[in-house]
Amino acid sequence: MGELLCFPNNTHCCRRVAAETLGCHFCLHVTESGAPGARPSKARVVQIGSALNVPSNNKRRAHLLAFIQHGVNSHATGMWRYPKDKVGWDWTRPPYWQHMARTMERGLFDAIFIADELAPYNNYQASSDACVKYAVQCPTHEPSTIVPIITTATQHLGVGVTLSTAFEHPYSMVRRLSSLDHLSGGRVAWNIVSSYSKSEWDAYGQEMTLRSGRYERMEEYMELCYRLWDSWEPDAIVANKATGIFADPAKVHEVDFRGEFFRCKARSFVFRSPQGRPVLWQAGSSDRGRDFAAKHAEAVFAVHPNVERMRQYTDDLNDRLYRKFERPAGSVKLIYGLQTVVAETRREAEEKHERLKASIPLEGALAWISGHFGPDFSKYSLDEHVQNIEVPGIQGLFESVIYAKGGAPVTVREAALYYAQGMGMPIVVGSPADVADQIEHFMDRGGADGFMLIATHTPGCFEEFVDMVVPELQRRGRYRTRYPGTTLRDSLHES
Repeated sequence: MGELLCFPNNTHCCRRVAAETLGCHFCLHVTESGAPGARPSKARVVQIGSALNVPSNNKRRAHLLAFIQHGVNSHATGMWRYPKDKVGWDWTRPPYWQHMARTMERGLFDAIFIADELAPYNNYQASSDACVKYAVQCPTHEPSTIVPIITTATQHLGVGVTLSTAFEHPYSMVRRLSSLDHLSGGRVAWNIVSSYSKSEWDAYGQEMTLRSGRYERMEEYMELCYRLWDSWEPDAIVANKATGIFADPAKVHEVDFRGEFFRCKARSFVFRSPQGRPVLWQAGSSDRGRDFAAKHAEAVFAVHPNVERMRQYTDDLNDRLYRKFERPAGSVKLIYGLQTVVAETRREAEEKHERLKASIPLEGALAWISGHFGPDFSKYSLDEHVQNIEVPGIQGLFESVIYAKGGAPVTVREAALYYAQGMGMPIVVGSPADVADQIEHFMDRGGADGFMLIATHTPGCFEEFVDMVVPELQRRGRYRTRYPGTTLRDSLHES
């Protein structure tokens, strides 16, 4: 049985965990003999992916997406100062994004997934100073502006764009997304979000609404979007030059919508796009959020720190699909967050991981968890246990922190530095074979359909993954060797 170095923080020695449960502490250590207790010279995690008795022709193939932001720094805090980050590239200019896109298409990724935040976090020390000072997701430029840059540089790569329902009317949202779907030839997805941080509501001059009310509003938002997308029938355009008739008004329906939150009386201004609707993506993690995802999404992005939590989420979402919404179990793709640090050898990967962690500023990390979760963590001792702190922010991501050590207490310092590495995602560090082993494990035991690969240094982290890990996955029959069609929905629905 092979072995694998993995997971986020090498500063805590943990108990040995059976291979079947592949644990959830920051780092798992076993001695050379496999006995618990002693700290070995090399940190390792026992992997079981290659030992599974599953016929190779029955194994599912992974879907891969790149998780980034339109900014100087994405979700690994401090990476802008890593010596190999963006060497020779300017992230504000098209060539950088074109190169990133071509790299991902060379790696046959489903899509590049653009996260977003509408304003700098401002609740750490009641200010956004720390976010500005340490480039904590700041500056971040508008996400949809780079969609045409990416899609004109590629032929198959999709683009998932995060757009908030909080401050934009459904009519303009539909117009923008359908326009992008046309320009890309059917390669756009919408990550549906409601704004969760106080800073966003402050920036737009509005009082932050209750979480429950936001979901009720989002349900009505989606109902109006669906009506607008479907208002142009597929054969509405006649384009008969002899008669001068371009479109049949009887097949372009006016939407007359009067809801609790929105009103609209108009035809959609954009005719039916190649996909009809963009691929709908969601990241619901609370109980209400999971219901929203099970009802609306074609794919879900979730962050869980270990395989047990992945399996629990997989089973729960599939149950909601079938029991509550009469959708087939497995009909929504489950894409789990993952960060990889890969090198030719395990030792090289370990050394690289240590250099990456050294780039994280503690104060910047505290500012980030304050922004994501709500409390001002400057008011707490660094040794306070986060399990004792109530958070109003992103519940699912906070759970990734709580369970990062298998439910054992996690201090504020540990939580901040752990989260700043990769937003609570499991971190796999090792050779290409090591990384492929763990990907197989998460798929076969956790129920993952694929992975959202969170960036460290760019574009290098994606170049390394494409050059080293993708061929290993293909060799094992766990990854595609060509694109299945022309649209993002074609790629995503490939089994």
